[in-house]
Amino acid sequence: MTDQEILAKFTRILRDLLYDDSIELKMDTERENVENWDSFNYVNFIVAVEREFKVRFKVGDIASFANVGAIVKETQKMMA
Repeated sequence: MTDQEILAKFTRILRDLLYDDSIELKMDTERENVENWDSFNYVNFIVAVEREFKVRFKVGDIASFANVGAIVKETQKMMA
């Protein structure tokens, strides 16, 4: 699965969580740049990603993801 395919699924997941169809995630998007993407919604997003892609992130990784691209890359690694 390509970066863009994963990014598209991440975008759909976050749009559904935040009820905001205007969200367009990019690899360099940071949570602080998305309205209402607080820590609670971040946890919900991570859980939804884990379910969608059938992966399980380490707690340390979850806390250290700098941007959406880091989550995409880790998801790809875990799916390989």
